[in-house]
Amino acid sequence: MVSNRHESRRERRACLRTWHAVAAALLLAALNSSAIAVPLPAPSDARCRADAAKSAFQPKLPAARKALQETGGLTVVALGSSTTAGSGASAEDRSYPAVLEAELRRRLPGAEVRILNKGVGGQSAYDMLQRMQSDVLDEKPALLIWQTAINEAIRDIGEEKLAKILRKGIGEARSAGIDIVLMDLPWLPREGRYPHYDDYRAVLRKTAQEQAVPLFPRYAMMKGWWSSRQFTPEELVGMDGLHLVDAGYRCLALRLADGIVSGIGNVRIEAAGSRGRPAN
Repeated sequence: MVSNRHESRRERRACLRTWHAVAAALLLAALNSSAIAVPLPAPSDARCRADAAKSAFQPKLPAARKALQETGGLTVVALGSSTTAGSGASAEDRSYPAVLEAELRRRLPGAEVRILNKGVGGQSAYDMLQRMQSDVLDEKPALLIWQTAINEAIRDIGEEKLAKILRKGIGEARSAGIDIVLMDLPWLPREGRYPHYDDYRAVLRKTAQEQAVPLFPRYAMMKGWWSSRQFTPEELVGMDGLHLVDAGYRCLALRLADGIVSGIGNVRIEAAGSRGRPAN
């Protein structure tokens, strides 16, 4: 009788161990299933296009198109201050001009694309106008992306003074047959620190409209990225509350690339010494 009781206990213990093993396996499967069901963060590039319809950028770029058709090359000058220079980026190749060059090369296969970074931190529009000849016209680009007015807004140098400088710079580039894109001011988490910020944004918009120059809607785009809640504050603007960081620069470059490729259109690139081929 004792032997039977021991055997019965051993059987019950064996059954319990089997049941525990099965339960553990089921629990692990359930946990794994739950983990798979948790939504993953959207890829960075997809997040960059949040609210894209509300901040469309579709410039007309006849000089850039002509350069690609006739030479197979596209030279772009990025003129600006700290945003162009890449202040806040973790490395030089994370600045918006560097990312833009890589994106345009990828999207325009067969084309020789050069983005010349002429950003100098802290400079005003007047400082940039003084180097328009050497840093822009002498480089003979097909496209100029002019990022400016942030330091004017911070220092409040005078709205009409800024408008005159912009008109003169646009006139010089246009006379040289260069396509021009002005870049709107950035959206800032604490822009209220600068009482005339919106006034200088209005100067940029008005000048762009009067001169028939496309305005890259950086302010609206950045505000859309923030409102989408797909970015943390630290991904867009650095600790100083003023300069972009890597994710913000990448998004800036991607949206610029979207507009530039759209503005060029479906062009047949005529590479030197080879037959032309269409680029999408």
